[in-house]
Amino acid sequence: MILEIRDVVKYFNGFCALSDVGVDVEEKKIHGLIGPNGAGKTTLFNLISGMYDLTRGEIRFKGTCIDGVKPHLRAKLGIGRTFQIVRLFGFMTVLDNVMLGSHCKTKAGLSKTFFRFSIKEPEEEKATRENAMRWLAFVGLSHQAHEIASNLPHAEQRLVEIARSLALDPDLLLLDEPAAGMNPHETEELISLVSKINQMGKAVFLVEHNMELVMGISHVISVLNFGGKIAEGTPAEIQGNSEVIEAYLGKG
Repeated sequence: MILEIRDVVKYFNGFCALSDVGVDVEEKKIHGLIGPNGAGKTTLFNLISGMYDLTRGEIRFKGTCIDGVKPHLRAKLGIGRTFQIVRLFGFMTVLDNVMLGSHCKTKAGLSKTFFRFSIKEPEEEKATRENAMRWLAFVGLSHQAHEIASNLPHAEQRLVEIARSLALDPDLLLLDEPAAGMNPHETEELISLVSKINQMGKAVFLVEHNMELVMGISHVISVLNFGGKIAEGTPAEIQGNSEVIEAYLGKG
């Protein structure tokens, strides 16, 4: 397993957002995470990426416990992620946004990505730039490299965020509602992109409300409701699970 989540509990001021949640994500697989609004999906992602601290439980990445490890160090270990709401530096170019994705693996650090201190481009920065261009080409946006990020339409901004996460060369990619705000054609292109990422050997942990997307590409799906895991299995098993149907539709 590339990711092991064991009996995870998270409280916010007395409110239990997650209760004894356990999930295993296999290497080189696409694992879907679904559930009604407020089920705890993004909270779980924030715990995995280090944005929140655990109340109780354990999270292991590639066999190593990462509890207490800072977010940038988790990224350096190989965990990339995108967010429910696109988080780009809108005043920067698309290329510079993607270059930021690999700053934690460079000697220069984040500041050198924002500010160019020398006229002659250092070799490390040149390599970072070439890496960013490679991933922009991968998501189909190399022609937008020098455009200001805030000028791009919503769907393309999401692709920039994915390219930025891939620039880190992660072993595990956390995608938090990547299809939000996309039309059917854009969603189809996203499905193809996520499949391509997985075919490269990367594990994908995917939170998504678009059932057609998550059922179509996931190898395994876990379901949360009211902070607890109520089901896990193949897409076919989840589609026929009575607890899952009740969580989404209520009792008939």
